[in-house]
Amino acid sequence: MKKLTKKNLTLLLLILFGYSGISQVSGIITDSDNNPLIGVSINEKGTTNGTISDIDGSFSLTPQNYPTVLVFTYVGYSRQEVSVDGKTMGMNVMMSEGVGLDEVVVTGTRGKPRTILNSPVPIDNFNASELIKSGQTQIDQMLNYKVPSFNSQNQAISDATAHYDPADLRGLGPSRTLVLVNGKRKNQSAQVYLNRTPGKGEVGVDLKSIPTAAIERVEVLRDGASAQYGSDAIAGVINMILKKDVEYSTFNARTGITSEGDGFNFGADFNSTKKIGDGFINYTLGYFKQNETNRAGNVGAGDQGAAPNSADYAGGESDPDYIRDLGFWQRNEDWLAANPDASMKVGQPNINKLDVFANMEYPISDNSTFYTFHGVTQRDGRSYAYYRAPYWRRDVAEAEHFTTFENHIGYHPTFDVDILDNINSAGIKSELFGFNTDLSLTYGRNAVNYTVTNSVNRDYLADHGWSPSTFNPGGYNFSNTIANLDFNRTFGADDNIFIGFGYESKKENFQSIAGDKFSFYKGGSDSFAGIKPEEEVDEDRTSNAGYLTLDYDITDDLLLGAAARFEDFSDFGSNFAWKVNGRYKLGNKGAIRGSVSTGFRAPTLHQRYLINSQYIIVQGSPDPQLQGTLANNNPAVQALGVPNLFAETSLNFTGGVTYRLNDHISASVDYYNITIKDRVLFSSQIQAQTPGDAIDVILQQNGVKAVQFFINAGDTKTNGVDFVLNFDNYRIGSDGRFGATLAANFNSTTIDAINTPATLENAGYNIFDRREQSLITDSRPKSKIILGLNYSTDKWSVGLDNTQFGEVTVTSPSGEQFDQVHSAKLVTDLRLGYTFSDALQFTFNANNIFDVYPDVLNADTGESANGRFVYSSIVQQQNFLGTNYSIGLNLTFAELND
Repeated sequence: MKKLTKKNLTLLLLILFGYSGISQVSGIITDSDNNPLIGVSINEKGTTNGTISDIDGSFSLTPQNYPTVLVFTYVGYSRQEVSVDGKTMGMNVMMSEGVGLDEVVVTGTRGKPRTILNSPVPIDNFNASELIKSGQTQIDQMLNYKVPSFNSQNQAISDATAHYDPADLRGLGPSRTLVLVNGKRKNQSAQVYLNRTPGKGEVGVDLKSIPTAAIERVEVLRDGASAQYGSDAIAGVINMILKKDVEYSTFNARTGITSEGDGFNFGADFNSTKKIGDGFINYTLGYFKQNETNRAGNVGAGDQGAAPNSADYAGGESDPDYIRDLGFWQRNEDWLAANPDASMKVGQPNINKLDVFANMEYPISDNSTFYTFHGVTQRDGRSYAYYRAPYWRRDVAEAEHFTTFENHIGYHPTFDVDILDNINSAGIKSELFGFNTDLSLTYGRNAVNYTVTNSVNRDYLADHGWSPSTFNPGGYNFSNTIANLDFNRTFGADDNIFIGFGYESKKENFQSIAGDKFSFYKGGSDSFAGIKPEEEVDEDRTSNAGYLTLDYDITDDLLLGAAARFEDFSDFGSNFAWKVNGRYKLGNKGAIRGSVSTGFRAPTLHQRYLINSQYIIVQGSPDPQLQGTLANNNPAVQALGVPNLFAETSLNFTGGVTYRLNDHISASVDYYNITIKDRVLFSSQIQAQTPGDAIDVILQQNGVKAVQFFINAGDTKTNGVDFVLNFDNYRIGSDGRFGATLAANFNSTTIDAINTPATLENAGYNIFDRREQSLITDSRPKSKIILGLNYSTDKWSVGLDNTQFGEVTVTSPSGEQFDQVHSAKLVTDLRLGYTFSDALQFTFNANNIFDVYPDVLNADTGESANGRFVYSSIVQQQNFLGTNYSIGLNLTFAELND
């Protein structure tokens, strides 16, 4: 006789006497041919409680209430609703083919899940397994090749920016896209993008710190949402939903290399769930390694200049100085002959990354659940500065008794980073007076520390005859602590009125940490000067906010909604944002939707307090003078008439239509118009145009030679159209399925005004020159069109993805006539998959199979550095890696979750 365990006894009592408490519902989900469906979303209607099905279609979920309704949604299948009363322990659900408009999403609703069809604003829903198929290695690049209005590219030779890859929606800059994890605000990075790249002067979220293996799905809200979520949500919201109570453990391994034989990468991750009573903990372990690539070009003739002329020397050809200079010149020519690329390295950086993530839920009563999630990512990387050719650094090459860089070979400074990012959140979801409540506390932090190797401090070398070759220039930390209390519920006989309101309290901290004394001595370590002790910053600010949102389904077809949020910041004041939206359903086939809203973005603490300067010796001045980036409250900056930073504001219009033509075909098109006032800009370098003019006097009085600063000065307007056409689940043969997606974005951004302080304007100074302006208007593709084709059987799958990146413009410092428009580029990716068994799958990806590169830089643009850069390191549509091949294995284990 089988042993009567506690579990068996519980089941026996349930069968004999029924069950009146909260029980777990489980089952199997299949298609019409009885094939299991993987990754189906199962949500308890009217709540955020949900899970996804596993590799054999199985699922389990503990509802918050009984009786209740479970909603089953899956890409390409029609929505299913199943009532459960607490007595049903298991169920089988068969889903029929349909299209993705019935997928349930939670972003942008502040609590009430809605289908994509029923949502009054455009929103995309991507299952993580779908993103991984792209063959890209990081979540930012996966989204880049999936979401037409999302852009992110690696920026070579850009100091720390090379390790963060600025990313944005709708070309509005990294600061104006809000990123959430499980609906909680993700902390921004510690790094300001200071180099000439898209997003210059801004701060974004370190998307590389969120491992794809921990993600269940990604929801992308393509509409302004400041009235619901607060600062930064002008362009939209990206919500990363973590995996929950999965039935199976998975191990994935992938490796790849470019067709040039460089850029080797390897990644491995493990995801599993452990039961904790009626709760669970899902955890992810990940490792990723990436080697550098190099696409440097050969330098042009005369890179070191003409040979010395004996006629310029008093002693002619026998002059000792002439003999020495000619010998030095000839050795450099020999070095260039042996190193035609001047030993440059232009490409992606080295990366080593470790991830640990956990997501936990545990019911503590019949109507209360404790939840918590945590993520830690440690990443180190190495990128490169310009190679210091020996004729660029003759003082180093000929320094007496200094042998670190002898033999006239120059030196190549590296830029090494150590990045630590973590997010920690905990809360309790419960029911109070009929309201769903969510009380939570979230802490996030990003820290970056720098190391420069293979370099020299030339001033220290000149003064002391010696210099270190490795420097620690310091680093930056940013953290935020956020407390949230949210309430929501439905009213009315048909639950046709939804109300949500809540309170948020936030504290932010920004720190800059001084480097070692050698890194900031006078001009500082070559390639990147260290942070000086007097530039250290440790600044806080607090904000408090309240919001209210209301949705009213006036009829089954007509929905009207409104939201408002008031937020007060300790450093600049308050903001009130509002939003109204509506949706009218076209039967059960489609809907017309639209919204009008205001938004805002608070200036970051980085922009307010960052100092990044160096002292230089100016001829005629007895004291060293300062140049570089100075804080917004610096006396020199304020003397130029620059006001204290305050919030940007926006006015957003979105309108569109979505329609389901039949069970296989759906389409949507949305127009958007976004006007931003008082955009925070990172100025051009300001220095005296004429000795003794008004600006020169101000700078001299403050001991400053040249300065850059942050200022609310830009008014911009962005117009665009998003288009999506889906063709899903068309059967071919007995077990074949075909699907296709055509998605596109067309956009344009113009600058309506640059508001220059009167002191500078009256003196004829331009605070934001045309090259800086072009980073806002022309550095991102004007269009992106993605065509994805997919075919699968029970064993095989094949996909062909085509991404056309629109035009971008390289702006020349020499004038508009030397600008270069880079033509549109089509990148084609091939993927193959084979399922050996339920436990083992194999994938092969060939990304950019036709080896497409950006246009080659014209020399007239002034960006090629005499041929060192074949492709622009500033403005680009896609990367310049060429073809990349990768293979992957996926292993599934059932017993580890028992």
